[in-house]
Amino acid sequence: MNAEFSRTLSLLRQEKGVSQRTAAGVLGISQALLSHYENGIREPGLAFVVKACDYYGVSADYLLGRTLTRDGTTIGTEELYDISDEKDNSMRGSVLALLSKKLLVNSVGMLFDLLGKTGSREAIRAASNYLSTALYQVYRHLYHANPANNPDFFSVSQRHFMAGLADADLHMSEVELTDALSAHVKEKGRMPEMDHAALARDYPVLYQSMLQLIHNSGERINHLMEGREAKGEKKK
Repeated sequence: MNAEFSRTLSLLRQEKGVSQRTAAGVLGISQALLSHYENGIREPGLAFVVKACDYYGVSADYLLGRTLTRDGTTIGTEELYDISDEKDNSMRGSVLALLSKKLLVNSVGMLFDLLGKTGSREAIRAASNYLSTALYQVYRHLYHANPANNPDFFSVSQRHFMAGLADADLHMSEVELTDALSAHVKEKGRMPEMDHAALARDYPVLYQSMLQLIHNSGERINHLMEGREAKGEKKK
């Protein structure tokens, strides 16, 4: 039984708002045994898995960590909700949040269209992993800012997260991306046009967002370098 099972089993009970004693009674086992299941110390049999699925109203695939949907269905690309399709969607946020969201959504949309033109599945997967981990880190910091939130929500422990495990995944994804692009170029794979004229022509709306993102990030990076150089001058 994988570690995702024990974590999900514990989270489902907490979401239901019942104690281990209550849940164990309904599931026909002792509290001590349920505690072992939730902490990954012991593995349950099939009969318990079936009872737990019925009690919490989820599929076995969800309980075992094989799918993200509680009814066990697999989400296809066409079923994913795309917030960028909505018109005038402010998400009930501030103007800054709305502008930041549009800037990133437009830039990411343009990025993956360009990656799609290369035809490199490895590059697309690596870029997706890199951006997903960056978002994961932001979501995690936001979630843990509220001490009332359940710390077990994330499968990666807080100790490992603070030790830089997510950063390591981020760097590995970046290495995989550069390797995939290098391999694609070496094989003389088709690369998209990315000069100013071509980007302005192919992405008349999205290109402005990408330019703004590049400008903003460049300003921050240069500011860091200027600060480092200023500290060096003071030491002299």
